[in-house]
Amino acid sequence: MKRWITVTALCTVAAACAEPEMPEAPEGEALFVENCAQCHGASGRGDGVLAKGMRPKPTDLTVISRNAGGAFPVAAVLSQIDGYQRGPVEGAEMPEFGALLEGDLVPVETGDGVFTPTPRPLAALLAYLASIQR
Repeated sequence: MKRWITVTALCTVAAACAEPEMPEAPEGEALFVENCAQCHGASGRGDGVLAKGMRPKPTDLTVISRNAGGAFPVAAVLSQIDGYQRGPVEGAEMPEFGALLEGDLVPVETGDGVFTPTPRPLAALLAYLASIQR
């Protein structure tokens, strides 16, 4: 009996210490279709149904890395999506999705080895955006 309790306790501790499974691009794609495609388009190029007549046009999300010198700017993209530290863009209305993207936290590397606890849905959307860079 004592051995069973020890093994059970060790398994519980190991599970609690295990790193959370990071979301992958397909999980984020579903969120993108639901929340972003209306403006940014199914391809992420800024040609969504609601983009017609918008000035300025929604951002082409497939060139984020190119516009940032070749590296995907994780921290800047996270800030833009959730509305944190985002200033107004004249004539454009980018909703703040922070409240919509709540959930269990996962560690997202935001640069220089710094990991930020990030809601899983937001990390999933980030993974998707990184995957569509051209």
